[in-house]
Amino acid sequence: MIRQKSVMRTLALLLMIAAIAFPAHAFAATGDVTSISFDDATKKELVIGQSAKQLKVYATVEGSTSKKDITASADWTSSDEDVVQVVKGLLTPKSSGDAIITATYGGAVATVEVSASYPYSKLAIEPAKTGTYKLGDAASDLKLTAKVTGGDDKDKVTDVTALGTWTSSSSSVLTVDAAGQMTLVGEGTATVTVKYQGLTATYKATVELPYSSLEIRSGGSKASDLEQLVGDSVTLKAIAPAAGGGGEQDITAKADWTTSNASVATVDKGVLTVTGTGKATVTVKYLGVSASVDIYVRAPYEALLVTPSDSATLFMGETLKLTAEVRDRANSSLDVSGQAKWTSSSLLAATVDNGTVTAKAVGSTTIKAEYGGIAKDVKVTVYPTLKSLETSKDDTELYKGESEALPKVSGIKLDNAKLDLSGDVKWTSGDDEIAYIENGKVIAKSAGTVTLTASLPDTDSVTTPSGDVSVRGKTVSFKVTVNEKILVLIGPDEAVSLVIGETSPLPSVTAVWEDGQEKDVSSLMTWTVAGSNAVIKKTDSGSTIKGLLKGSATLKGTYLNKSITVSVKIEQKITKIVVDPTSVELNMKSSKSIKATAFYADGSKVSLGSKVGWESSNPSVASISGTTVKGVSVGSATLSGSYQNIPVSVQVTVVPKLTKVAVEEKTLKLAPGAVSKIKVLATYDTGSIVDVAAQTVWTSSKPSVAAVSPAGQITALAEGKTTIKGKFGTKNVTISVTVTTKK
Repeated sequence: MIRQKSVMRTLALLLMIAAIAFPAHAFAATGDVTSISFDDATKKELVIGQSAKQLKVYATVEGSTSKKDITASADWTSSDEDVVQVVKGLLTPKSSGDAIITATYGGAVATVEVSASYPYSKLAIEPAKTGTYKLGDAASDLKLTAKVTGGDDKDKVTDVTALGTWTSSSSSVLTVDAAGQMTLVGEGTATVTVKYQGLTATYKATVELPYSSLEIRSGGSKASDLEQLVGDSVTLKAIAPAAGGGGEQDITAKADWTTSNASVATVDKGVLTVTGTGKATVTVKYLGVSASVDIYVRAPYEALLVTPSDSATLFMGETLKLTAEVRDRANSSLDVSGQAKWTSSSLLAATVDNGTVTAKAVGSTTIKAEYGGIAKDVKVTVYPTLKSLETSKDDTELYKGESEALPKVSGIKLDNAKLDLSGDVKWTSGDDEIAYIENGKVIAKSAGTVTLTASLPDTDSVTTPSGDVSVRGKTVSFKVTVNEKILVLIGPDEAVSLVIGETSPLPSVTAVWEDGQEKDVSSLMTWTVAGSNAVIKKTDSGSTIKGLLKGSATLKGTYLNKSITVSVKIEQKITKIVVDPTSVELNMKSSKSIKATAFYADGSKVSLGSKVGWESSNPSVASISGTTVKGVSVGSATLSGSYQNIPVSVQVTVVPKLTKVAVEEKTLKLAPGAVSKIKVLATYDTGSIVDVAAQTVWTSSKPSVAAVSPAGQITALAEGKTTIKGKFGTKNVTISVTVTTKK
């Protein structure tokens, strides 16, 4: 067979040399075939008894870009008809071997190599060891070999272990690699499968454990929960009783030891080392069996104290002395500064040696002290050298109950750049009853002024190199003024009048605080004016408002937490003011309106109303409200006012109100020549009664019968009857008089 294959290869080589030496396209004319080629010239593998294989051959024609299918037209030959027969490109394998298939067309030749073999009929797995396996068996006993029957000869057996595809039905029992090598994993049964050239073979393997269990022992007895202190060391052993009662075996050194928490305890070949407080589970595994034990580790001390315990601030070159002490249940202290483990999270910023921290570079670090399984941290911040401190503002004003963030505190570096130290300084208040400090804020409590002071903590534990500039011990201050909150600002009720071109004082304002206190704050007001008709003028003696153009404007005044607005009217110069009436007579409790009319230079006029600002010289006699005067008690008073500096006045007389007038005798009988004096009694709302006969206006219906004098004296003149009438104010009286000689 080998000799036959060699002859076929030699023949194929000669044919290819001939095709190269005498190419079909040499001297080809248009339309001639220049070459032929297979659609796939790779070696063809054929299996005897299976489907035939069809080859395709194509011709390249001179002058054409496409190829022509000449499969049916070409001449086909096989170098060994006993191995492979070919008819119009259809290959039929006959026996195992190799052959060269040649296609010829128009002097052009193409060849392809063909191999024929018998199909594989059987695939089998051969184990190195049969029966039941146990974890720990030698690798040589776990080798599987795959063999196939067929190929060059239908009865030939070939080792295809490395060529097959191997799988395990249960990777928890065993695994198998590409070379057929099994690895035992756990107890159970698994089926190994190998596949090759469409054939499949299987092998069922049963795996047993060599040991029935595993036990962890401490001090010769089975270890249950172990209680330890930090720093303890314990030796554990792993003992495995053989399956089937074959005795015990110490597999401590062979087993795989692990811990669930290495920060609590570590284990190496059974040697347990306690590293920190907490709980850990130690597990040992060996050949499918395992055992575990819980370890509870406690610290020998209750607490580790580091002094100073607060975060520390250091400047370049400074040192901080930290001390560490532990306390047990009895609360006794033990200084362990020299025994503790001191570490710095950033040696670039600061180093630590037996508790002494040295600032090295600007930055921050965490200094940790560890002893007996407990630890304590102290944060240290290293700042550059500072030459002074300053605040973002010097003072503030607050209302009672308000709060404000403390000002920013900055340190001034050597290059005059600023470093924010707000979180490092400590603030104190000079009087907590006025303002106190809480959570980074100043809180106003009661009215007054207080100074807050800020400074860096000055501790005996910090050492500053002699001669160095230091801001330790330096302070900055912040003045806080606390005011009562204003309830309302009270200004003028009516608009302020201005004369074009003239200045006037700004309005008077009274502040009323929430506690009811009042104060004239006119000089403390801050005023602004809206519009261009008026302007506020500031002078050394104070501020005034000046009218510019006829019209209106709005003044806004602010004091502390409140504001008011006042309307302003700007007008021309007034030449005179006419008051009507100029005098007033009133009864008590009666009232009357006073009208004031102003006349401008252009002849126009305007009613001033209450703008005159009337005031009474004697409010107990006559009071004035706006433009209405009211009688209060009997007497006289003068109303005075002004507008644009023009004074006006009104005389007011308050008289009692007449309620009743009566005569003592309503009928008289007189003889001729007789005289009678009439008495008229006037009753007023004050309760007084006055004889007003002399003030009464008298008339007689028949003066020829009887006459009446202005003083109220009746004189009888002749017989007859007459009626004497008298009028006093709005009241009338009547007297019937009969003159007769009869008695």
